[in-house]
Order: sequence, then C-alpha cells, then structure tokens
Amino acid sequence: MESPNHTNLDPSVFFLLGIPGLEQFHLWLSLPVCCLGAATIVGNITILVVVVTEPALHKPVYLFLCMLSTIDLAASFSTVPKLLAILWCGAGHISASACLAQMFFIHAFCMMESTVLLAMAFDRYVAICHPLRYATILTDTIIARIGVAAMVRGSMLMLPCPFLIGRLSFCQSHVIPHTYCEHMAIVKLACGDTRPNRVYGLTAALLVIGVDLFCIGVSYVFIARAVFHLSSHEARSKALGTCGSHVCVILISYTPALFSFFTHRFGRHVPLHIHILLANVYLLFPPALNPIVYGVKTKEIRERVIRVFQWGQGTGVKTSE
Repeated sequence: MESPNHTNLDPSVFFLLGIPGLEQFHLWLSLPVCCLGAATIVGNITILVVVVTEPALHKPVYLFLCMLSTIDLAASFSTVPKLLAILWCGAGHISASACLAQMFFIHAFCMMESTVLLAMAFDRYVAICHPLRYATILTDTIIARIGVAAMVRGSMLMLPCPFLIGRLSFCQSHVIPHTYCEHMAIVKLACGDTRPNRVYGLTAALLVIGVDLFCIGVSYVFIARAVFHLSSHEARSKALGTCGSHVCVILISYTPALFSFFTHRFGRHVPLHIHILLANVYLLFPPALNPIVYGVKTKEIRERVIRVFQWGQGTGVKTSE
C-alpha cells in the first residue's frame, strides 16, 4: 500500500490517509463500502424511475423524495470512488483544487439534503393539518422553488469555505487523517489564525442542522396535536403511518450527523478512528437506507416496484418460451 510522504509540502497536493489505526483493515472495510455504494445507486435510481414513470406518484411527497434521491446519488459519487481508491490501494493523493471541490460538494449536498428533509416535514404538516388546502399550497411552482432554494442555500452557505481555506498556509503537513476532504480536517493542518474558518464552519452547521431540526420538531408538534384530536383510531393510525417513513429518514440522516458534529468539536478524548468511522457512517448510510425505508414503508412505491419486477419476470418467461 502506498505510503504518504510526510515531508512533501507541495501546496498543490494533499494526501488522504484513510482511517488511522485501522490501515490493516482497509481492504475489509471496503466490502461494506462497496455494498452501501451499490445499494445507494440501485435504490435511488429505482426510486427515481418508479416515481417518474408512474403518473399516480406525481405528488409533492414523491417529488421531494426524487430530490432527496438525486442529492444522495450526487453525494455518493463525490465520496465513494475516492474512498474505495484509498481503501484498496492507498491512492490518497489529491490535488488541492480537487480537495477543495470535494469538500464543497460534500458539505453542500448535505445541506441540500437537510433542506429537502425540512420541506418533506412541511409537506406532512400541510397534508395532515390543512388537508383541504394541500393542493393549493404545494403547487408544482412551489415545489420547484423549494428545490431551487435547497440548491442555492447549500451552495451559498458553503461558497465562502474554499476561499477561507485558500488564504491559509500549510507549513507542517499536507497529510489529512481522513477518508475525504472534510472542512475541519483541512483547517487543523493550517498554520496561523484559523478562527474565521472555525467560526464560519460552526455557524453554517448550526444554521442548517440547528434551524432545520428545530423547524422539523415544531412541524411534528403540530402534526401530533392534530392527529391526537382525531376521533377515529383508524384515522390516527393512518395519519401517523404517512409520517413513519419521513421520521425514519430523519433519524437515519441526523443521528450520525449530530454524533459526528459533536465528536469532532467536543470529543477530544474520542479516538480518531472512531470519529472518522462516524463521519463515514454519516455519508454512506443515509443515501443507502433512505430508498429502502421508503420502498418498504410506502405502499404505493412498494407495489409499483413489485409490478416492475413481476413484469420483468413475465417478459423473461415469454422470451424463453
């Protein structure tokens, strides 16, 4: 396996070390990464194909799901290829410009995903608390504007970070003890005053995770209040069932994100390899599990996927005959 040159101070090249302390397990760790990457591609493409080809699914909740799947695919392509190259053959060399680009896209896509999850919470709030106004509130125009707002918000919040890092000098080491170009992992290598980078990174994270989680929590408080005022037990179960998939996706997405966030800033006694594993869980698990959750818990998607496979099997039987 290729080893980094710790004395190389070429400002145009960084070296991603992988998972320090677990180098001997890199090949084994590549197996779950491959499985999660494959699940991400197959699952999210399936969701996109099913929703696009089924007119009955052209509803706000499924259009938001398509946005989520698109973001998950883009985020996976930003991380998995380089991660596998590091785990398979230690190919950690990455140019400074490519490193900054990877950092920008990874964090921007995560912010976009958080915005879409917030939009999905709003969708459930309108569907349950204002069902008669659902079609007039969540029009195609509003949905398109929400999608654009998610892209603009994620991009604009991350845009200053490459410029803030570009002003820093790296006079000691260009070896990043991580599997991808994470913002704070790069900042920690810099010499001089890094307070603007740290403050801005913390502020951007709080503006996304803090604000979005608070708004999602408020929306579900109103949802819970509306649901428990329903007189029919069957109606309550149905209303809660429509939120089940979204709640699962929220837990899958935000739980590892919060662990990674707090471990990185306050878990000084947490081993480095634990933090890096958590950071990779945050990037790899949600994109792979989100389509599975919606495929299993959403009846319309589940039935459509089953019909597609049944049609494919039927075609294969006719061909063989």
